[in-house]
Amino acid sequence: MPINASITLESDGPSSVNGDRIRLLEAVAREGSISAGARAVGITYKAAWDWLDALANLFGRPMLETRTGGRSGGGATLTPAGARVIEAYRRMEAEMARVVRLIEPDLAGSGISPFNLVSGYFMRTSARNVLRGTIQSIEADALTADVAVAVSEQTTIRALITAASLRDLGLVVGREAIVLIKAPFVMIAPGTEPPAVSVANRIAGTVSRIELGAVNAEVVLDVGGGKSIAASITARSAEALALAEGSPAIALFDAAHVIIAID
Repeated sequence: MPINASITLESDGPSSVNGDRIRLLEAVAREGSISAGARAVGITYKAAWDWLDALANLFGRPMLETRTGGRSGGGATLTPAGARVIEAYRRMEAEMARVVRLIEPDLAGSGISPFNLVSGYFMRTSARNVLRGTIQSIEADALTADVAVAVSEQTTIRALITAASLRDLGLVVGREAIVLIKAPFVMIAPGTEPPAVSVANRIAGTVSRIELGAVNAEVVLDVGGGKSIAASITARSAEALALAEGSPAIALFDAAHVIIAID
């Protein structure tokens, strides 16, 4: 029986890079729009946007170029980065299948599957916000370290970690790193001026999407450079703040709620 490999580079949550996400990109490129691509792979329009936001955050640039409706109608096409991600993923998948076929005979009868070995190499996370950037500065003492990660030209995120973690991860200025923030840790304030609260991260942006549920709401903020930050707040709060797509807002979250990961 032929052996195929399907790889996942992150978790199966919003931060993952797996076959489903790649098939979405391929479907959007083929169908010419995000809504049509979502239908082609059997997911909702919201889920499609979540996956696309996560890919843009992870790779540091958008996977698609979108256009709004007009004489020629709306639609979406792959950016050069999106095309390269698809090509690289498919090449990795083919190489992984080749490696699996090579090592499987050596593991025969051992009770160990080659897939058990491969799966342990990939980071897993449930964080809604996963953004790649470059360490800009580090201020450390004997116990803690304040690490500033520039995720775009406009946006820098600060993380407060232990000095031991700083050493264990080998973090230095100029190194690439990934910041992770759970959506419930993110607060949203409307307008362009942050309120007087003691949080290290005050990220200005524009509301790009709002998804209202019966109890909770998800607010996605475009923070520039193809990056976005999602907040999970109550639906009552979203309505009280009068948030609307296209309006300015600020994401606020404490540095202690930011996790740093490295490849």
